[in-house]
Amino acid sequence: MSGDALAGPDGRLRCPWGLSTEDYVTYHDEEWGRPVHGDDALYERLCLEAFQSGLSWITILRRREGFRAAFAGFRIDEVARFTDADRERLLADPGIIRNRAKVDATLANARVLADWAEGELDELIWSHAPDPASRKAPAALADVPAITPESTALSKALKKRGIRFVGPTTAYALMQACGLVDDHLEDCVIRVPGGRS
Repeated sequence: MSGDALAGPDGRLRCPWGLSTEDYVTYHDEEWGRPVHGDDALYERLCLEAFQSGLSWITILRRREGFRAAFAGFRIDEVARFTDADRERLLADPGIIRNRAKVDATLANARVLADWAEGELDELIWSHAPDPASRKAPAALADVPAITPESTALSKALKKRGIRFVGPTTAYALMQACGLVDDHLEDCVIRVPGGRS
């Protein structure tokens, strides 16, 4: 073992963050870094990454079903029709993070995206995926960046189109979560041949 990957309860090596709770093991093994497509699915991830800003991801992960219930399953067309009464309901909902700026951004972004053509969000986000051959697998957590030129470009492209609360760090977290980049450590079971199911 040359890097930071650690053995989990099953003896297989994983990224250390993916071992801190059972919720993280499942998220790490089954979801993080796997390609996500579809405007609604990407809108959900964009929103959740924005809500995570300044908080730990486990806080968001454990409230994910509450977010889905509160935001109509993150169906863009439905959220775009939310009213001021819906906004007040969201700000009083203990099942989500009741941050006014983040709630407002989520609603405003849905209204912007509702005017986009089907598949346009997917196309824009995925057009910023770097060539996998240009990226070396990280050996250690210190090798994983927080911002890249691609995430900065994605952030600028989204902001130019009217999307709020998506800085370069949030954009990079989105890229990691949605499989645009693979930041599983080189010794992680998810990255090694035959490790991913």
